[in-house]
Formats: sequence, C-alpha cells, structure tokens
Amino acid sequence: MSRFFCALLHTYIDAFLLSAAPDLPILERRNWLIHLHYIRKDYETCKAIIKEQLHETQGMCEYAVYVQALIMRLEGKIQQSLELFQSCAILNPKSSDNLKQVARSLFLLGKHKAAIEVYNEAARLNQKDWEISHNLGVCYIYTKDFKSAEEQLNLALQLNKHDLTYMMLGKIHLLQGDTEKAIDVYKSAVEFSPENTELLTTLGLLYMQLGKYQKAFEHLGNSLTYDPNNFKAILAAGSMMQTHGDYDVAMNKYRVAAYSVPESPPLWNNIGMCFFGKKKYVAAISCLKRANYLSPFDWKILYNLGLVHLTMQQYASAFLLLQIYPSDLRLLLFTLTNLDDADNGRRSHEQAVLLDESNPLVNLNFAVFLYNQGDKKAALLQLQEMERKVNAQVENNSNTDFDPELVEMAQKLGTALQAGENLYWSKLGKDSKTSQRSSSSKPSSSQQPLGTNQALGQAMSSAAGYSKSMQITAEPEADVSSAPSPPTVTPGEPEDEDEETAEPQKVARLAFSMRF
Repeated sequence: MSRFFCALLHTYIDAFLLSAAPDLPILERRNWLIHLHYIRKDYETCKAIIKEQLHETQGMCEYAVYVQALIMRLEGKIQQSLELFQSCAILNPKSSDNLKQVARSLFLLGKHKAAIEVYNEAARLNQKDWEISHNLGVCYIYTKDFKSAEEQLNLALQLNKHDLTYMMLGKIHLLQGDTEKAIDVYKSAVEFSPENTELLTTLGLLYMQLGKYQKAFEHLGNSLTYDPNNFKAILAAGSMMQTHGDYDVAMNKYRVAAYSVPESPPLWNNIGMCFFGKKKYVAAISCLKRANYLSPFDWKILYNLGLVHLTMQQYASAFLLLQIYPSDLRLLLFTLTNLDDADNGRRSHEQAVLLDESNPLVNLNFAVFLYNQGDKKAALLQLQEMERKVNAQVENNSNTDFDPELVEMAQKLGTALQAGENLYWSKLGKDSKTSQRSSSSKPSSSQQPLGTNQALGQAMSSAAGYSKSMQITAEPEADVSSAPSPPTVTPGEPEDEDEETAEPQKVARLAFSMRF
C-alpha cells in the first residue's frame, strides 16, 4: 500500500508542475536542451536538435543559429561560422555578443581591419566590456598600430585585470624595443597574479637580457617553485648557469627537462655546448647533431656544430657548416686560412671589413693574413686602420680594456712591419716589448709565420674577450644524413677524456644557446 500511495503522490506532483510551467514560445522551447548538449560537448546530438529547431522555426531561432556557429568554428569552418554569426546579428542587431562573435571570426580569417570596425560597433553598444577592449588591442597589434593597441589594453585593465591583457601589453613594449617598460608591465602582472609561471618565466628572461642575473634567477626560481617541470624556466635557468661556466649544475637542470621534452632542439643544443665547455668534443658533436636532426634549418645549431669541428681542427667540416651563417666571418676566415684557400680568404676578409666598421680585431686578422701572403704594404694599411679604430675607442672611453692576446699580436705585427714606436700598442706594451725584441730581431726567413695555426688561433681567441656581449646560450641539432642517437653518457655524469684524440685549436668561443 505504501508503494501505491508513493506512486500516486508522484503522479499528482508531476501533474501540478506541468500545469504550473509557463508555455514557452515555439522559437525558444528547445534552447535549454541545445545548451545542455553543447556544454557536454555532445556536438552531434546538439546539431541534430538545432536542425529540428531551425526547421520548425524556419531559421528564426537566434540561439540555435548562435550555437551552430560556435560548433562550426570549433570544427575549423571559420567562414561558415562567420555567415551564421552575421545571421544572428541580423536577427538581433542590438546584441553586442553577436557582434563580438562576428569580429572574432573576422580576426581568425586574418581580416583585422574589418574586425576592428565590428569591435568598435560592439563597443558602442557596451562600453564596459573587457573582452571588447582586449580584443581590439590585439587587432591593433596585428595592424602595427601600437599606440591604439596600448590605449585599448590599458582600458581593458581598468575594466578588469587579466593575465592575458598584461602579457599582450608587455608584448607591445617588446615589439617597440622598450624592454624597461615591458619589465614594469610584467612586474605589475606578477603582483596581480604571483603564481602565474608564464609571467614569472618571461620576467626572468627579460632580466637575463639586461644582464640582471640575480633578479632573473629569483623569478625563474619562483616559477620552478610553482611548476618544477616548467620547460622554459628550466632551460632559461640552465642557460644562465651555462653562461657563467657552471656546466655540471646546468646539466642537472637539463636532465630534468629531458624527461618532459626529450625531442627539444634547444635542449640538445645547450647540452651539446655544455659538453663543449667541458672539452668533451665527441659528446658535444653527438648532441648537436641530434639537435640538428630535430631542427635542420636552425642556423644557431649549425653554427655551434661548426665551432666544435673547428676546435677539433676538422676544417673542411667546419667550413661547410660555418658558411651557412656567414655574418660572423671571423671563424670562417680562420677556417679558410687553414684550408690554404688564399683567394676566398682575401675576399672574405674584405667583406668582413665592410660589414664591421668598428671592431679593430677584423683589421688585425686581415693584416695578419696579408702579411703571411707577402703583401706587407696592404698589411700595414690594415694595421693603421686598426690603430685608428682603437684610438677612436680610447677617445670615447669605450671598450678600452682590450684582450691581452690581441695586444700581443698587434705588437708582433707592428714589429714585423716596422710600423714605428708611435702606435697605441707600442705604448701600451712598452714593458713587454723588450722581451720580444730578441725573437723579432731574427731574420724574417727564420721568423715563425704569423699565419700559423698557433699564432692566428691566438688572434682569433681574442674575440672571446672583445665580443662578450655576443655570448648567448647554446642550441644544438643533429645531421640528417647520419641522425645519430644521443650520447651514451648521461648528461652531467663524468666521462673519460680518451675520446678526444686531436689537440683542440684555440679559437673564439662564440656559442649560441636557446632559452625558449
């Protein structure tokens, strides 16, 4: 009897609810069901219900058309979604949401100016919508109107603070080359959202670019505290340690990153340059070739690989790799000299002098090359040009702390060319010149040529001291033809030195690393 009365009670309750429920208009009666299946991501059922609803309403149901357009966009049918959102805007022209979706579809189609017009129309309908101001700022960035973009993003931050808006505002300052303003924006963003690892990592990288390593390490450490597997932060922290010569500590960082992104070209490039810094050249080549295999067109990896081959005196392999990025001609010139290619070497030196009008090392290398080719008159002209550049830097009080090897080579060349006692190098090294006279007073036939591997290598090594600003982090890759496996030694573990059979050549270590 109890079950009978319970069933009867439920029947009466259902009848009462049905009689009390308002009659929904036919245009909107399935909206709740469409919404239910859409948020459950049951798109096939949702589309079937939408089809029935549009059939009954002869296409006049705004919500059904709106959801159908959203599903079209998710499926990648941007043009079809644009047409449907335009239909919604016709059905309800006073809805800012419809206009926002029309502008969004235009943006995805790359029609940024048209999207700006529609967003401005939506802003007139709703002036306090964060989304409209933010998206307007993003559209202005793509049209290179950075002033308007900055205004819109600042307006969006006044309406509602969001991490994404801070990041886009910082990006504007970076595109304009104003790193200090970008840092201020990211600092404000970190104060608003102190646990956002993306903001912390970006701020750390910006401090690294300015050379403020203490602050960079602090923010990168905070990022790793919240997310120990953050690949960007690990790579940046390891790169910073690698730049300061802490190769073992950097290797430990890279080992952690290798578990999450084992196929990362920047990771293997940096591991390879860590081995290079530890003078484990075979392991360095293996890692760099793996990085090159993963990213065959990355010039930094090829450049680093050429640098390692050059250090191992494998000049033919080094030349094939270094010529891919000939903007820094110093190592390429050194390679051509060791390959006894005088014609190409001279042309490359002439091009290097034209490309770099402020670096005296370029003229010194050219003078050494000309001296060894027997053209002492042209070598003296290059030595004088180098002296002019040095005097200009001394007068401007910039870069006056020259590498001792550069000074020594200039003194030797000046003595060999009988350039006189009035050179800056002679005054700078007057004390050391007395000890050099005994060797320089010998006949030129018995004097060691300035173009030997040892002498020219010393001249090239001075680039490391002169161009410290060019030392970035390193990034290796692997050769497509061989595609070797990674080194058998686990990064960071000790390795035998027996594998380095060749005496390494002393050259400038301009290693490129990647932090992203």
